[in-house]
Amino acid sequence: MEKLSGDFEADIKALDSVLRTDESFDLSKRVIVPKSGQRCAFFYVSGLVSTQVVQDFIRYCLSAENITLESRTVPYKEAMTSDEIGLIVTKVLSGLTCMMTEGSDNAVLIDMRTIPLRSVEEPENDKVLRGARDGFGEALQSNAALIRRRIRSPELTFSVVTVGTLTKSDVCICYMKNKADLKFVENVKKQISGLEIESLNFQCQTINEALIKKKWYNPFPRVRFTERPDAAAATLLEGSVLIMCDNSPSAMILPTSIFDFFQETDDFSFPPLTGTYLRMIRFAVYVFSIYLTPVWFFLIRHSDKLPEFMQFLKLSTDVGIPVFWQLVLVEFAIDGMRLASLNTPSTLGSSLSIVGGLILGDFAVAAGWFSPDVILYTAFVTIANFTQTSYELGYAIKFMRMTMLGLVYCLDGWGILLGTFIMLTLIVTNKSIDGSRSYLYPLIPFNGRAMLSLVFRIKEKSFRRDK
Repeated sequence: MEKLSGDFEADIKALDSVLRTDESFDLSKRVIVPKSGQRCAFFYVSGLVSTQVVQDFIRYCLSAENITLESRTVPYKEAMTSDEIGLIVTKVLSGLTCMMTEGSDNAVLIDMRTIPLRSVEEPENDKVLRGARDGFGEALQSNAALIRRRIRSPELTFSVVTVGTLTKSDVCICYMKNKADLKFVENVKKQISGLEIESLNFQCQTINEALIKKKWYNPFPRVRFTERPDAAAATLLEGSVLIMCDNSPSAMILPTSIFDFFQETDDFSFPPLTGTYLRMIRFAVYVFSIYLTPVWFFLIRHSDKLPEFMQFLKLSTDVGIPVFWQLVLVEFAIDGMRLASLNTPSTLGSSLSIVGGLILGDFAVAAGWFSPDVILYTAFVTIANFTQTSYELGYAIKFMRMTMLGLVYCLDGWGILLGTFIMLTLIVTNKSIDGSRSYLYPLIPFNGRAMLSLVFRIKEKSFRRDK
């Protein structure tokens, strides 16, 4: 293992080449000249140390007459010495502070860590039954530290660019140098650096809209968002690239395919059989949420031709409003209630949503506005939307369902086929940020191993996503 040589300049250069402090904003290097004349260098991860403690220690070193690099002479409770560069790098990435002094072939590793604790609550839209409960916050440095805690490798890079002629907002491009496609990384950096906008009022969403020239009629998302550090770290190890903005708790994951949305954090928190079952259920729910109401509407239009075992699909009661308009109105009403719940105080939100839904539904049926069957099927597809943490994909599924419903109203059975064709066309023609990767990868182009890992939750030791 490579060791320190005792040459101050050469040792600093050696650590710099491994830690790459000039490329990652969270890796700090500080060189000082104390009263003794011996130059000192400090290396640390700024998000994993107590800034006040580091400043106090540097102030102590500046006033010291003589500095001896021995752990017992360092005025701090936990310290160790080492001359192995590999060990020093690992300890620095773990949160320790490395101190080197001119004329010494050893470094002192001092524990000045302040570990970022989990948030008061985990991300509301991405909860898990088992696993970490921490989540990203609005501080970019803290978010970087949460990822660094999980990936203690010098290959993990946080590169920061400034965006916005007025706001000068910090945007971080995060990737694993040995796993990510460096051409793609440079392309993303170039595009973000070249953005000519005044401000990032909505952080990641502004970056998303500025980077991706998307046709307005295609609702399928090209970017995944996550507020979970464990999920972000897992995607980085698969070769993905993260974009994080200061003042935003969300991280963008690039590139993205439609199949990436079928995976959830809980799939990997349970045994492979349970994870596979959850994934299959999720996929089945997506299909049902698209086709349930259009197919049911088509069948009741031809209720006289239904076989005996399907007679239960007929309307239980007839109301004055046609079934098609009932389905459309209930879809709008549910979105209205969802918007109202966002502006309801949290202490009242659950009660009002339950009572409001029950009372409005009951009175709407009693008043003869809606059929109980319409309420039932629409309630199912509404609940099915909550199985997806991506709001963008949830609304894309909703738009496809309503489009198919309208086509069935106009074209009868042909509307289902035409709606399916339109949906598949929108998915196939959707592209990732640089256009080099299919939105249907790993189906197109086909990659058997990657497709297997998406369909089935296989053992962690053999899990691998080929890019």
